[in-house]
Amino acid sequence: MRFAPICRAAPGTVGDFIDDVPEGAVVVPDNGGRPDCTVWGGILSQVAARRGIAGTVVHGACRDTAEAHAAGYPLYATASFMRTGKDRVQVEAVNAPVTLGDVRVEAGDYVFGDADGVVVVPAVRVGEVLDKARQTSEREARILAAALDGQPLRAARVEHGYHTLQRPAD
Repeated sequence: MRFAPICRAAPGTVGDFIDDVPEGAVVVPDNGGRPDCTVWGGILSQVAARRGIAGTVVHGACRDTAEAHAAGYPLYATASFMRTGKDRVQVEAVNAPVTLGDVRVEAGDYVFGDADGVVVVPAVRVGEVLDKARQTSEREARILAAALDGQPLRAARVEHGYHTLQRPAD
């Protein structure tokens, strides 16, 4: 969903959308990268965790990160801050394209995250990207095994084509 500064005539709400998010979905609130007011907090994290929502990636600030962590809920944001977005921003659009930094995200795209960050894969490319990720993981496992067996890392990388992993196939 996309957020916008509040319209004084009709303030709206920040979090009631959670009731409409299906189990297994990733919520991607786009608050334009604003670091000064949040659009995701502890109540949303706990409700989302209970409902089986897969995670949240905020383009902007979140808060109550300890509550998300305690609930085992995957929460990523460009900032954390304590000031609520309530009465500061409102939902402008749901299931509309949004951005995470400079990456466009559309409903149905795949969003993956871990301790190192988040990646968005367009739905139309998910098979291709997963195949490439699987190939990369398998090749890196062979490189590591060879290096731990005593082969110089440089040689293991050359043997298994490490430096060409991200290049298009000929």
